[in-house]
Amino acid sequence: MTDQRDNIYADSLAEPGLFAFDDRVATVFPDMIKRSVPGYTTVVAMTGLIASRYASAGSTLYDLGCSLGASTLSMKQNTLPADCRIVGVDNSSAMLERCEVILATDSHDTPVELMLADLTDVVVQDASVVVLNWTLQFVPVEKREAVLRGIYEGMRPGGVVVLSEKVTFEDPHLDALNIDLHHQFKRANGYSDLEIANKRNALENVLIPETLASHKQRIAQAGFSSCDVWFQCFNFASLVAVK
Repeated sequence: MTDQRDNIYADSLAEPGLFAFDDRVATVFPDMIKRSVPGYTTVVAMTGLIASRYASAGSTLYDLGCSLGASTLSMKQNTLPADCRIVGVDNSSAMLERCEVILATDSHDTPVELMLADLTDVVVQDASVVVLNWTLQFVPVEKREAVLRGIYEGMRPGGVVVLSEKVTFEDPHLDALNIDLHHQFKRANGYSDLEIANKRNALENVLIPETLASHKQRIAQAGFSSCDVWFQCFNFASLVAVK
């Protein structure tokens, strides 16, 4: 299975349509996300370190919106306590099919179960670590609080959530600046202005970013005792919340 270069939005005549995690996206996803999300490699690698710090024996670690399993692998390849398992959840069969092939090449011991399901239908149970890396932003805003409450209720005391998101800024000037810096990042990685514009149009009303303040407030309302940003690059940030 060979990963291809992302040129999905390079056609000037084609109607972009709404973004979807279909087979076309799954095929180019590793290239797409590395060239589109500043700090992606760092966040994924550090997700594994955070998991190794907070995972407790006999618990479940969840990768919600696992896509091709990058965060799952990062957790799996770190030292975890005895009898842990990882559950990777995604609502895209195209993503999970490729994820299964990728995970099969890894020899580390922690077992992984892949689940085809919508995030809003997942029941988290006996979890010590829950990862949502660039996932909650695709859930309708009105359903996000229920998702976090369900995660909280299914976690062990002392467990953590890693939440990575594209964010907006309350100050319009800073918001415009960080959007522009993100676009410059994508241009530096070989995307044309046409591709950037087409991708942005495709994501309109599909990916809904929020401010960090909104995320922190929702996490607190769900019951978590502590939450703060541990990584940020332009308008992409990752938070850790502790139960």
